[in-house]
Amino acid sequence: MTNYVHGFDPEEQLRLKEQAEFLAPMVYKEVDFSGCKNLLEVGSGVGAQTRILLERFPDLQITCVDSSVVQLVQARINLASFGDRVRFVEQDGCALQLVERFDSAFVCWTLEHVASPLQLLEKLKDHLQVGALVYVTEVFNSSLFTSPGFPHLHHYIHLMNTYQRKIGGNPDVGIELGNLLSWAGFSSFSIRFDGFYLDKRSGDSRKIFTSYWIELLKSAAPALLESGECSLRALKLMEEDLEKIGNDENAIFFYQFVQAKITL
Repeated sequence: MTNYVHGFDPEEQLRLKEQAEFLAPMVYKEVDFSGCKNLLEVGSGVGAQTRILLERFPDLQITCVDSSVVQLVQARINLASFGDRVRFVEQDGCALQLVERFDSAFVCWTLEHVASPLQLLEKLKDHLQVGALVYVTEVFNSSLFTSPGFPHLHHYIHLMNTYQRKIGGNPDVGIELGNLLSWAGFSSFSIRFDGFYLDKRSGDSRKIFTSYWIELLKSAAPALLESGECSLRALKLMEEDLEKIGNDENAIFFYQFVQAKITL
């Protein structure tokens, strides 16, 4: 996956596991694969989401598909304890070629990194049984709102979004899910929004959430710095803005992601 802005080093692989656990209460709020047996996960990476799925739904067998050998090697290590409940396939999701047809599928934080989300969804549909259940979860970076101001945070995210588009990704692909699914031939689906809303009521959770965001945004810094899209000063000022949000009980931070539930 050449469009992956966050990199593949061990520190990032660990962050992905921590991110999956941190976001699980939001991402899995309405995800229910009860009764499903054979799930296809496209863009499985290091298996961070796979672990959660295997733990929550003990009847699932999962086929993990990813285009990165590095990520799949780590996924095998991370998921070794699940034995033959999980298998790994090195393939590009946009050119998926598997013999099986699956009764369920899961795609999370993947479409933002591929050059053709529509093509991936079309290939996914080709590998699903009639009646299959699918969840697709994606980013919507333009939903970010803060008050009062915090211009350095917005500037850094603008740089990150611009770079991601330049390398072929789409940081706002979540808001396009409805159209993409329709174009891919899915006719029965629903869309929901979830995410972060910090205001005066947030209490002790405020610093936890802002610390998560600092680590998330810093994960793109090596690529941004190497490309010349970002400076060390811009990185530092972004962190300072998020620390201010963490310390100011009156500051507002709002961000939404998008999740689609599809039935065939």
